[in-house]
Amino acid sequence: MKRFPTALLALVLAWCVRMPVGAESIARFWSEEILNAIRIDLPHPPVHARNLFHLSAVMYDAWAAYDSEAAGFLYGAKHTAPDLESARHEAISYAAYRLLRQRYALSRNAVTTLAVLDARFAAFGFDRNNVDATPTTPAGVGNAVFAALNAFVADDGARQNFAYADLLPSEGGYVTVNYLPLAIAIPGTLAMDVNRWQPLAITDATSQNGIPVDSIQKFQGPQWLNVRPFALTREVAGRPWIDPGPPPVLGGPTTAEFRENVVAVLRHALELTPDDGVTLDFSPGAFGNNSLGANDGTGRPLNPFTGQPYPPNWVKRGDFGRVLAEFWADGPSSETPPGHWNTLANYVSDSAHASRKIGGEGEDVDDLEWDVKLYFALNSAEHDAACAAWSLKRFYDGWRPVAAIRFMGQSGQCSDPSLPLFHTNGLPLVPGLIELSTADTVAAGGRHVGYPTNALLVRSWPGQPRSPASQYSGVRWIRPENWLPFQRRTFVTPAFPGYISGHSTFSRAAAEVLTAFTGSPYFPGGIGTFTAPKNSYLSFELGPSETVQLQWATYFDAADQSGISRIWGGIHPPVDDFTGRRVGAEVGQRAWALVRRYFDGTVRTTAAPMTIERLADGGFVTRCETVRGRRYRLQSATDLGSRFEDEPSGAFQATESPTRQLHPAGNNARFYRLVGE
Repeated sequence: MKRFPTALLALVLAWCVRMPVGAESIARFWSEEILNAIRIDLPHPPVHARNLFHLSAVMYDAWAAYDSEAAGFLYGAKHTAPDLESARHEAISYAAYRLLRQRYALSRNAVTTLAVLDARFAAFGFDRNNVDATPTTPAGVGNAVFAALNAFVADDGARQNFAYADLLPSEGGYVTVNYLPLAIAIPGTLAMDVNRWQPLAITDATSQNGIPVDSIQKFQGPQWLNVRPFALTREVAGRPWIDPGPPPVLGGPTTAEFRENVVAVLRHALELTPDDGVTLDFSPGAFGNNSLGANDGTGRPLNPFTGQPYPPNWVKRGDFGRVLAEFWADGPSSETPPGHWNTLANYVSDSAHASRKIGGEGEDVDDLEWDVKLYFALNSAEHDAACAAWSLKRFYDGWRPVAAIRFMGQSGQCSDPSLPLFHTNGLPLVPGLIELSTADTVAAGGRHVGYPTNALLVRSWPGQPRSPASQYSGVRWIRPENWLPFQRRTFVTPAFPGYISGHSTFSRAAAEVLTAFTGSPYFPGGIGTFTAPKNSYLSFELGPSETVQLQWATYFDAADQSGISRIWGGIHPPVDDFTGRRVGAEVGQRAWALVRRYFDGTVRTTAAPMTIERLADGGFVTRCETVRGRRYRLQSATDLGSRFEDEPSGAFQATESPTRQLHPAGNNARFYRLVGE
């Protein structure tokens, strides 16, 4: 979230050439390296989620290669070594280094990142020129693990070899219906369809972490509709992986819901001031404990670890909303949401109250096993969250609040046909929030002074102050055509459609995995915290006016606050948040269910159910519940008492789930089975 100061890069490089590992595991070491690389790269949540998953996968596979029980994800060979700890250290390092160096050669700060990676690798005494993948040495195992993953994901739909650029429109690439961008510096919008995403045109545009970007937005990651996930399945290609249905739209049966969501965003924008006199208890004893997809919680009576009530945490609402919006914007140091949850996972692991019992059961495992399994579980879910969320963003092309509020505001008010500026596409009038000015309210001392009569106005945060380091904007009456979300003026809103919230999806998926992995929904000790110091934390403007501590009893509470933060930040309406939470819950649960089968090795022995669909021409299709990355052989026999023989198609590595194979007419009188290798 905070900008990475360019002047510090040389210092970071100097720091990175130290001998690296102390108490941390080698997996934690390389996890920190990818987070550092993300922080100085262009924020691209799906790309970084994929990279985090692939790093976690190669580290897990290099570890599992020396474990008799666990099944590797893509590398299945088993090895022994006289010094197991040293072998794993070396194999994981080679696999991780190869992966990171390949991926971040494409980054905005590749020169810095690659130099750091080279220095880190050399500090171990490893040879970066050793690319031999013969698995007779730990280095060879690591290189072979990377090669297996690299081959499997080369055609996974991300278009890594094309710098993650979308397909051309003639090839099925994304084309916006709102071909005229919303120029932030000009009031209003020229949207052709307010129900669809409208790219922004921003003067001196930057990413969240201050990297200059194109002034006119392009959809980041539209091809993720068809990127290969880990555990998600679908029956029809090109459809969302999980489909909760479309967002509400203006001008149809869901118009009322659309208006409610827009008003909710404006209500939160009204609260972005520390001067309204509202102070609330944001402790886990009063805030959180929501049901899935709602903000209906009233906290928890007791901390289960201490047996005592949670102490009150009285905070100015305006400070809380502003800190929340910035803290969750893309992580405390610009790791993007998937990286942010890796940072939180490390925070959990570092707690003095944390155990090392996977699933909360059995004996404590060592730090390395804990870390490789935690990262594999967490980041498989984060990658799937990107696939699920971005498939919906691409499929429904959902609207963002900045365009919706400006469009409705320039249309007028929709509440009273007898009043000025009536239009069915307008904003509803809400006293104290959305009002028409009158002769009385524009007179001296009136709340709308400075505006003409019959002007439609909203009371909201008006945008960044001239000097964000020393000023804050508060809230005031503005024209809705000029409305801005609580973001930097050079950023405004992410470069992709709104529905559903990526933050909500990533966060709930992570919360599901952390709950299952640790065996408890609670942070160690029953509370997790982050402290924002008075008048030095915020970067959008001065603040908070008092030191603010964010508190979460459970991972779900933290995930919900991540989703709420996007409403205060003006990035999403509630429907994007709540739907993202529900989708994220399913994503996380599916990922964990599959990951456990790798941990205990049962993924190797679990049967792949098969069904057969007969076709009109006499042929048929076999449909098999395969696991991506596993190798299978389709076999057939004339009767159940005969020997099953391999089909001519031979062995294959599953890239989809389910896997379908077409069989021509003439082979019907046979029995079929799928055998895993």
